[in-house]
Amino acid sequence: QVQLVESGGGLVQAGESLRLSCAASGIIFSINAMDWYRQAPGKQRELVATVTPDGNTNYADSVKGRFTVSRDYAKNSVYLRMNSLKPEDTAVYYCSVNLARRGRYWGQGTQVTVSS
Repeated sequence: QVQLVESGGGLVQAGESLRLSCAASGIIFSINAMDWYRQAPGKQRELVATVTPDGNTNYADSVKGRFTVSRDYAKNSVYLRMNSLKPEDTAVYYCSVNLARRGRYWGQGTQVTVSS
């Protein structure tokens, strides 16, 4: 059974930082790319960052230079460090993995709210 459990969201002021965590179970963590998505009210869910099995990373243009995605193979966990947060970063953030022949799985989401 695949489980993705996010934590670390909260309410911060603009310019502050947060670190989101996602603990994965039920998958072979070391061979799967892990994604962070977000969904703001009234908007479509968007891909924020990806970390591949060998540690390569990709980011949405809107977060490049501010967000850093990383993974810990010993803990089967992936992280999203978010610096210089802006009100437009306010969203529910989801950890996700796309498994071959099984489809995409999502965590329950964690709310990030950035006040101006």
